[in-house]
Amino acid sequence: MNISRSEQRTLHAMAQGGAIVLTRDAQGRLISVACFTRDGFVLTDCNLSVWRRLKRKGLIWSRDGGPYQINREGLACLRSQVDNRVTARRW
Repeated sequence: MNISRSEQRTLHAMAQGGAIVLTRDAQGRLISVACFTRDGFVLTDCNLSVWRRLKRKGLIWSRDGGPYQINREGLACLRSQVDNRVTARRW
């Protein structure tokens, strides 16, 4: 599956424990989308168009109106990425 760079970054943040939270107005229309990392920071690459593409591809899901999380299909299509928290070994 072909995934853009912003979609890839969003999926990586969600795979590490992040979630996408939607904001709606009084009529139920979607106002904004925010992707929170597991540390509570907001990922700027995630916007309404990225959320729509991920949802259309079936890579994220929401249970009982809660925040969107990555599903098994989303985990399967992720390319591996070195975690920048791990320090390099010195030889």
